[in-house]
Amino acid sequence: MSAKKLLLAAVGLFAGYKLFKATHPEIPENVSPVTGFELDRYLGKWFEVARVDNRFEKGLIKTTAEYTLNGDGTVNVLNSGFDENSGRYKHASGTAEFVRDKYEGALKVSFFGPFYGGYNIVALDEDYRWAIIVGSSPKYFWVLSRTAEVPKELKERAIKVASEVGVTPDKLNWVQQN
Repeated sequence: MSAKKLLLAAVGLFAGYKLFKATHPEIPENVSPVTGFELDRYLGKWFEVARVDNRFEKGLIKTTAEYTLNGDGTVNVLNSGFDENSGRYKHASGTAEFVRDKYEGALKVSFFGPFYGGYNIVALDEDYRWAIIVGSSPKYFWVLSRTAEVPKELKERAIKVASEVGVTPDKLNWVQQN
């Protein structure tokens, strides 16, 4: 086989691998999604009270996530946040679906076509008052609450979980909600 053909084959394999990874998010090694998950109780509006900043949310305050059930059993995701620089709200709409079992808090979310990111609920209050989520890697970490205020127990739990999954607690951005 010529060097050119070998290079093309290698590039093709690499591109195929990257496409597969983008459409099939993995659950990080040190992350265990909750079991006994009940989607109906999870639906509704959540306040994003903390996160590890990422490029698509950097600078946003008053961030929320709203989950509603679609007719096909997938979940509509509407993320919103106020951009202080522009003085306007930004919104992102996507779709989530279960990765394996509907009773496990392991989902994948797409905001752009067939490309998915992981959405792993790793801690969840028994009354569904708060949730802690890790994405496809610990670079994506969110703390959600049904209220804009952060109870002390949630802050302590979030810091503990962050440390357990490899997030340095000082990377947590406690989001301004008022």
